[in-house]
Amino acid sequence: MRAARVLLLALLLGFAFTAAAEVAVPQLTGRVVDQTGTLGAGDVASLTQKLRDFETRKGSQIAVLIVPTTQPETIEQFSIRVAEAWKVGRKKIDDGAILVIAKNDRHLRIEVGYGLEGSLTDATSRRIIDEDITPKFKSGDFAGGIAAGVDRMIRVVDGEALPAPEPPHWKGSDVFSGIDPFNPFLLIAVFMFGGLFRGIFGRLLGSLTAGGLVGVVAWFIAGSIAASLLAGGVVFLFTLLGDSIFSGGGPGVGRKGSSGGWSGGGSGGGWSSGSSSDSGGFSGGGGSFGGGGASGSW
Repeated sequence: MRAARVLLLALLLGFAFTAAAEVAVPQLTGRVVDQTGTLGAGDVASLTQKLRDFETRKGSQIAVLIVPTTQPETIEQFSIRVAEAWKVGRKKIDDGAILVIAKNDRHLRIEVGYGLEGSLTDATSRRIIDEDITPKFKSGDFAGGIAAGVDRMIRVVDGEALPAPEPPHWKGSDVFSGIDPFNPFLLIAVFMFGGLFRGIFGRLLGSLTAGGLVGVVAWFIAGSIAASLLAGGVVFLFTLLGDSIFSGGGPGVGRKGSSGGWSGGGSGGGWSSGSSSDSGGFSGGGGSFGGGGASGSW
């Protein structure tokens, strides 16, 4: 019995040690994640823009990850963990791919989502590694090798018949494309209509109506839920509390001066296609992976 307990304890300690020793999957902060400092800012920006344009045109997502090592795991084990965590590619289309490079181990892998296994096959992925990437890696040109590999991956995926990407909702409303949401005349008109709604429907219902309509218009103009909520909320509060500006309030309503206690304050809109590091705006679309792809070394 004691021997069995010792054996069980040893197994548990072994599993715990293995789990603790695994390299943590990096956070998906952009289309290019370099934990080694191998790529310069210009290289990252160029790759990011290329991958962003590709996703906009094709819908498929490709990401690049450079880590120092995957030890004690093989690059295959590590790459599938990355794929499962990042979920690159569109949900149910599974059209994602990840180029994973373990620089100190001198290993790399192209991990391919289910939806691309018909075009970016194991054999094709292996040829991209052998013909486009590793020859440049051997000469120390990591930026060139990654760029060449990504270019060929894009060309291969372009040949795959995939569902067209859904256009951003705001592009379908050309009537709003020329409107400047910060035009002072537009703002004055919005607040005047807010006062009108409050005069017709009452303080609370009129304020809700004005804020809701402005929020919808802001959503079409800016294409951002955050901007929509901010604009709608500001108009709601301004309409509800702006007695000194609007004359639509009922009898007995005070005429105290407004302190202007609101601010447009906000940071950037809630939607972002990213910058050179995607500013945290890039995320996987829910794609699934099954271990397809190929590995190599240099």
